Amino acid sequence: MTQRTTAISPQRPLPGLILAGGRSSRMGADKAHLSLGDRSVLGHLVHRLSAQVQPLLLNAPTDFAETFGLRLIPDTLSGQAGPLAGILAGMRAVAADGSPHLLSAPCDSPFLPIDLASRLQEAQEDPEQIVIASSQARMHPVFGIWPVSLADDLEAWLGSPDNRRINAYLRRHRVVTVDFPLVETPTGRLDPFLNLNTPEDLADAQRYLGTLA
Repeated sequence: MTQRTTAISPQRPLPGLILAGGRSSRMGADKAHLSLGDRSVLGHLVHRLSAQVQPLLLNAPTDFAETFGLRLIPDTLSGQAGPLAGILAGMRAVAADGSPHLLSAPCDSPFLPIDLASRLQEAQEDPEQIVIASSQARMHPVFGIWPVSLADDLEAWLGSPDNRRINAYLRRHRVVTVDFPLVETPTGRLDPFLNLNTPEDLADAQRYLGTLA
């Protein structure tokens, strides 16, 4: 895996997919719909991503409570195959529209960078590369740009129940990482990829809320 800072310019709008198919077991409630200030957690994602991608899609079960009017993309694989299954479903959906790439982000990171899409696109020197965000030298593999041409390969990979981890899949492909800085706030330094898995994480997010422009 390599880290790049320059690349070709994007040629067409980039579709995006919010991954909201998880069980939220550690939170004890559907974290996408928990309140965070005057929006739900998912509402913050929609607000931050809708200006960066076109169109914005939502990977979630067909009975998902609130879709914000986004096109709903359920998993195409049965069972709970994890975020890679959601990415696969998104790839199939945007491929039908002729889009060569897909941006993915999880539903539980309400402070994701407002320049996420542009910086990931700028780092993609080769259209067959996967581009993944990182911070503090740690990869965040659910935040990335994926070549839609990998859909068949990904579906074959997920055919084995042992193949669920994103990092294991990434090791099979060419990956570029883009590092994002921490954000200075009156509350302290914020990792923009803070994800909310527990009630304690939600409390941390409440403390940061209102300190960001």
